Amino acid sequence: MVEEISNFIKEHNTSIDKNFSVIVNQGPGSFSSIRISIAVAKGLEISKKVKIYGYNSVDLKIFDKENVENLINSNLIEKNLIKPIYLS
Repeated sequence: MVEEISNFIKEHNTSIDKNFSVIVNQGPGSFSSIRISIAVAKGLEISKKVKIYGYNSVDLKIFDKENVENLINSNLIEKNLIKPIYLS
């Protein structure tokens, strides 16, 4: 995954900085894959100060600019990827 991000950055001649955003699929899907994706996104958020957002794949049929903008405009994209569940 990190190699794919690196290749994407080189291919699009951009850099990872505070103006960079990462959008992560929060499910449904493989627990391990989702956990790794969120961990990489959180690492970029901490080290490079990027903005990270999460969505559910059922809300996004095709990953393209138009559909991502629809997610944002419909408030189906969230800033908080990790929502702790507190049990008492």
